[in-house]
Amino acid sequence: MTIEQISVFVQNRSGQLGAVTDALRKAGVSIRAMSLADTADFGVFRIIADNAASAKAALQDAGFTVGSTPVLAVEVPDRSGGLGDVLELFSSHGLNVEYLYGFSRIPSASATLIFRMDRMNEAESLLAGNGIRILGQEDLA
Repeated sequence: MTIEQISVFVQNRSGQLGAVTDALRKAGVSIRAMSLADTADFGVFRIIADNAASAKAALQDAGFTVGSTPVLAVEVPDRSGGLGDVLELFSSHGLNVEYLYGFSRIPSASATLIFRMDRMNEAESLLAGNGIRILGQEDLA
């Protein structure tokens, strides 16, 4: 089961990230995880929200260019080697991680990692078949 990641394209100038978060705040949307990558002219602000549809609509209404991407939210033990175990599983099956970022959920003995894979369905089946919990959108609400 995948969740929807919202990607917002923002100009590299003061106030742009604040405008994104302000639009989400006004819509009552909470950010659960985020990642920001930049190029010379713009940034890509990747967001996992408690309500992806509301987040996307609010950002589009605010005039932002918005995209969405299916990603896997994978629960990993919060211990040394937890990430390595999952990466080894992917590697041993020829799966490539395109990017990832993580966050912790308190109280919990686990971290949540967001994966974008080259073969999402295969990765999802592999994780489920190895007893690794994949979170759904309802787990983030």
